Amino acid sequence: MQKIRSGTLAALLLGSAFTPTLSFAAPADSAAIREAALQDDVAWDFTEGLTTEVGPRPAGTPQEARARDWAVAKLKALGFSNVRAEPYTMPVWVRGHDEAKILSPFPQNLVLAALGNSGSTTDKGITGEVVYFPTLADLEAAPDASLKGKIAFVSHGMEATQDGSSYGYFGAARRQGPSIAAKKGAIGILIRSIGTDHHRMPHTGVQMWADGVTPVPAAALSVPDAEQLARVIARGQPVKLHLTLTSKMLKDQPSGNVIAEIPGSDPAAGVVVAACHLDSWDQGTGAIDDASGCAIAAASALHVAKAGQPRRTIRVLMAGAEEVGGDGARAYFKAHGAEKHALAIESDFGADRVWRVDFKLPQGHEALATRVAAALAPLGIGASKQEAGGGADIAPLVRAGVPVIDLQQDGTRYFDLHHTPDDTLDKVDPAQLRQNVAAWAVTLNLIANASESMGVN
Repeated sequence: MQKIRSGTLAALLLGSAFTPTLSFAAPADSAAIREAALQDDVAWDFTEGLTTEVGPRPAGTPQEARARDWAVAKLKALGFSNVRAEPYTMPVWVRGHDEAKILSPFPQNLVLAALGNSGSTTDKGITGEVVYFPTLADLEAAPDASLKGKIAFVSHGMEATQDGSSYGYFGAARRQGPSIAAKKGAIGILIRSIGTDHHRMPHTGVQMWADGVTPVPAAALSVPDAEQLARVIARGQPVKLHLTLTSKMLKDQPSGNVIAEIPGSDPAAGVVVAACHLDSWDQGTGAIDDASGCAIAAASALHVAKAGQPRRTIRVLMAGAEEVGGDGARAYFKAHGAEKHALAIESDFGADRVWRVDFKLPQGHEALATRVAAALAPLGIGASKQEAGGGADIAPLVRAGVPVIDLQQDGTRYFDLHHTPDDTLDKVDPAQLRQNVAAWAVTLNLIANASESMGVN
């Protein structure tokens, strides 16, 4: 996940219609689908297979290509229709050697990971004095050219929240910090990892250089190493650091999306997109980000199909290159944006239980939202009055006005693992994964079979 979904208060939306009354019963088919999905094994099998047989899947690399081939074969074997990869090309950043050492006053190694699109040092690295900034705002306030020849260090730390809301604020140090430091003359920048763990597991992630900025080496320190560096600086002596980051950029590398469908009976009713992303960062095996999301989307669509042909086509979109800026989402919209889309939904926040549902449906669809909320209530999921915002893999569709539902997963521990070497299969809880599948299955079933007219185009 590289773009956090952010809900805003929905001023005009559904009010009390989100709360099912005690007299409202979910349809019998929802109950049956929900119970079947709570016994699901497909999602675990998919997550285990992708992370074991492919492993890390950096965007635009041969590993991502193997993931597309794997996913196409798997989805065909599961019985999906119209399974295919849709290719495109893109520039690709490739990690090299990442290393940092405090030279003085207290020599020691630091654990770090280059950020996506980082500039590169030579093989011999660079040496500079560290300038400390407690927050990104402090870096922004530094005088122009004040960092000439220096290495900036931003140390503000993120706290865990259930909805991941702190990621938007603290993540700015990663997204914008390198450009700000470069504009002020820095020869490199280190940030405290945008994560909530206290392990020596640095969190990588993409950052985009501002127009006209020459890239400089940029890396995230693991949280314990960032705290160590801050303590060294607090001793009051100049801190000299040696940094080696030997990444490179490649042009026009192949990437692509994988698409599979459960065909609907009424082509005019539009398509329901169930999205995730197939790529991952290179350090772990991308189990929570986002193999499990793709597993949830595929398994839940199959549960709808087992109940009978839906009215609307359910299209599973396993996007490529989400982590580096959403290339797959843009490629999908370019290829399919003119088609009628009834609704979009995305899983890209791990595999812990869904606890809340947010809606952004057309005006007058309060009854449909109430039906969905009622079907989700037995799973311990509450309906909110916040407006759904979607995620990176469906962002172009949402901007075009396609309705969206967010099944919000518990993110309390997500940023302990996100973009780290610790994103591995053992972090996925099978019981919580099944609860996700059940939530998705009843939601997709109700939306795909809704009699209401929905969607754009």
